[in-house]
Amino acid sequence: MAIVVVGALVYGYWRITPPPPKLCGTPNGPPVTSPRIKLRDGRNLAYRERGVPRDKARFRVFLVHGFDSSKDLYIPLSQEFMEDLGLYLLTFDRAGYGESDPNPKRTVKSEAFDIQELADTLNLGNTFYLMGASIGTFAVWSCMKYIPHRLAGVTLLVPVVNYWWPSLPPDLARAGLRKQLKRDQCKLWIAHHMPWLMYWWMTQRLFPYSSIMQRHPILLNPRDLATIQAMSKFPNPDEHKIRQQGDHESIHRDLILHFGRWEFDPMELEDPFRDREGSVHLWQGKADWVVPFELQRHVAKRLPWIKYREVADGGHLMIHEGVLCETMFRELCLGEEPTVI
Repeated sequence: MAIVVVGALVYGYWRITPPPPKLCGTPNGPPVTSPRIKLRDGRNLAYRERGVPRDKARFRVFLVHGFDSSKDLYIPLSQEFMEDLGLYLLTFDRAGYGESDPNPKRTVKSEAFDIQELADTLNLGNTFYLMGASIGTFAVWSCMKYIPHRLAGVTLLVPVVNYWWPSLPPDLARAGLRKQLKRDQCKLWIAHHMPWLMYWWMTQRLFPYSSIMQRHPILLNPRDLATIQAMSKFPNPDEHKIRQQGDHESIHRDLILHFGRWEFDPMELEDPFRDREGSVHLWQGKADWVVPFELQRHVAKRLPWIKYREVADGGHLMIHEGVLCETMFRELCLGEEPTVI
């Protein structure tokens, strides 16, 4: 009997413990093929530059990728557009993704200082513009909290809302969570209350575990489906690198961080541009089946200094639509009022 109990405990521990990551550049890890910087704590951060040279740029913009993505995400901006705008666009692999080393101490707060250190190493100046998509917007909220003085302008694109933010009304949070499939309700509950079970939940196959990872069609409205079809014409040859260091240090930790307990409440933030030029923009699709628009409206109401843009039939993939993507960048950099909503 004792052997059975011990065996069950060992098996249980094995099932909930993620394997060590396969670090890029190590003997058993993937090769390093992208430019990287070494951070103060010894980690490497991989990045990609697009547009005009950084020293010739009129606008230097960070774009933070979302869930199960990387610095190589598809951005439908032509080289001609970026040159006309004077745009230097910087994307990077967040910790644990692509070719950036995992950060076992990663927090919402640490994301802001990774961005600041990358900006300083590349000599991007005292201020820079910042955009973030989907779950990657927790890094944007973090920058507005911890390094607001470094920001020239901000855009949040379909930002995922944490249902456990302290200032979110419980009734509204519960209603938003109930709109998710049962598998996702379980996933998010585990991420918040029992993060040590996240690896098990995302790797077990007894129950449906994640609509995003299982490509459930309920998440995609007609406009998103059309966007996916258009994107298929521009395949990403490096897509296999997104989770090459391990699922836990990339997608699992994203869920744990975003839906965990933050160091601050975003809805208690002050306008980072209260005493200087600059503005914050938030884009949401009313037909977004990943993030309920009701939650986004509440966030925008609590933070009236945010310029809220709601696209009537927009979904979760608006950043990948050509005309709309250009509009977002022109609004952020030039302050132009959108005309395509």
